[in-house]
Amino acid sequence: ETVGQRDPPSPPRGVEMIALVIILIVVAVLVVWLIGAYNGLVRRKNRVDNAWSQIDVQLKRRLDLIPNLVETVKGYAAHERQTLDAVMQARSAAISAAPTPAAQAQADNVVSGALRQLFALKEAYPDLKANQNFLALQEEVTATEDKVSYARQFYNDSVLGYNNRIQSFPAVLLANMMKFTRRDHFETDAASRDVPKVQF
Repeated sequence: ETVGQRDPPSPPRGVEMIALVIILIVVAVLVVWLIGAYNGLVRRKNRVDNAWSQIDVQLKRRLDLIPNLVETVKGYAAHERQTLDAVMQARSAAISAAPTPAAQAQADNVVSGALRQLFALKEAYPDLKANQNFLALQEEVTATEDKVSYARQFYNDSVLGYNNRIQSFPAVLLANMMKFTRRDHFETDAASRDVPKVQF
């Protein structure tokens, strides 16, 4: 050992302890944030999935009502074959549509338009207009469409909250890492919901 050369003075033991405590606190805060952020993303994703299942239930319920409705109308307006076929074709297309918001919304627009054409027939057939079974089915379909509308609003609100969260910093870093992907809204064509003008 060279004479006069000394080891550098070691830092006081207290400073090392403080540095270690600070590092542990930072790591703990980071872990707590990661757990909280991940759980928040999962909750929002599950809310979107639940909201979509509510739309799906109501759309299927409406599709289940259509055959009885068509059979009732057929008893009074059997020669309105084109309208009756259009309703059943729209129903078949909706049943086979992909389970995505875009495909289901497009199918929903077609079904809604076909049903409005079907309901418009009652103006030309007074006996149909007075038929209690037809009126009850029409009321059920209308009530179901109202439920679809409410469920759609809840779903779109849930999607908006979820998409905002996964695209916001710093949650976007975790969302990308954990494969949380953007969800589509359930958009309907407003024009298709206008009451059709039917002339006889």
